Amino acid sequence: MSATTDRYENAVARYFEAWNAREPEALAEAVAAAWAVDGGYTDHLADVRGHEGIAAVVSAAHAQFPGFAFRLTGRVDGHHDTARFSWELVHEADGSAPVAGSDVVTLDADGRITSVLGFLDRVPAGA
Repeated sequence: MSATTDRYENAVARYFEAWNAREPEALAEAVAAAWAVDGGYTDHLADVRGHEGIAAVVSAAHAQFPGFAFRLTGRVDGHHDTARFSWELVHEADGSAPVAGSDVVTLDADGRITSVLGFLDRVPAGA
């Protein structure tokens, strides 16, 4: 595995640590580890910048889907400062995955996320 591939995979691993953090302190630490200070997150439901805004989006997702965790599906693909990957939101008790998507992240020189463009590929009715 090349250092470049490690860079993308490490950034995405930190991204999932943030999305799966539930306690406020752990969430704040995970977001700070994954995102640059002025980093952003944009999908069709949210468009935020900064650690507090990102943590609020993550908290809202956990409130809407309690007992679920985000997990990577497939592999991380990247070039230059950009990586893409797919994920699903999995119920920890029964393994169902009603939500899935694909994200594109841009990284800074330190491997922290400067932007996320999120796309929802599968969403349950009424969500």
